[in-house]
Amino acid sequence: MFIAMNRFKVIAGREKEFEEMWLSRESHLHKRPGFVAFHLLRGPNRGDHTLYSSHTTWASRTRFEEWTHSEEFAAAHRNAHRSAGFMAGPAEFEGFDVAMSIFAPSSAPAEGEAA
Repeated sequence: MFIAMNRFKVIAGREKEFEEMWLSRESHLHKRPGFVAFHLLRGPNRGDHTLYSSHTTWASRTRFEEWTHSEEFAAAHRNAHRSAGFMAGPAEFEGFDVAMSIFAPSSAPAEGEAA
């Protein structure tokens, strides 16, 4: 499993607009093989900005990389420049290969699925 995260520092007072931008965009993620889940995380307010993170889970790093070279990726990011007015600096990407997972018994992957 692979987790792709982008951190965003959203200018204080612009949080609602930032979230609305995400809610109104077409993600195209569900069209890609290996896509597992997406979360937009709202973090702490740091005075001049609020920290956000987009958190996308993929079956593997390979599936994530295929996404980044796809037409769906280009379409999903076509209007990314719209977020520039909300940001206190550029987004920061972080990618992680999952080294360990623990699931609640009712949400554990079925046998043979990626954990």
